[in-house]
Amino acid sequence: MDYSLITTSISLDGYKVTKHLGVVRGITVRSRSIIGNIGGGIQSLFGGRLSIYVELCERAREEAFQLLVQHARERGANAIINMRYDANEVMKGITEVLAYGTAVVVEKAE
Repeated sequence: MDYSLITTSISLDGYKVTKHLGVVRGITVRSRSIIGNIGGGIQSLFGGRLSIYVELCERAREEAFQLLVQHARERGANAIINMRYDANEVMKGITEVLAYGTAVVVEKAE
C-alpha cells in the first residue's frame, strides 16, 4: 500500500473511492520495563523531553500503524481514509494503542 494513500481526511484529493471495505484496525499493548521506568524517572528529575518514553510511544504507534495497514491489505484495500490513533491505559504501566480507519479502494479521478 502506498502510504501517501493513508489520510486522516475523509477523502483523497485526486482519487475517487470505488469501494468501502469497512473499519480496519491495528492494536498493540505495551508495558514499560523496570529499567525504562528507572531511566524515565531519572530523566523526569531534570525536566524537559523524556526520550525514553517518547521512543516507547513512537514504537507502539508504529506497530499499531503497521498492523492497521496489514489489516487493510487483507481486506483488499489500496487506501485508508479517516485514520486515527487512540490510546488507553489498560492497567498501571500497560497501555493499549489503537490505529483505526476506513479501508477503501480508490482510483485516480479523471
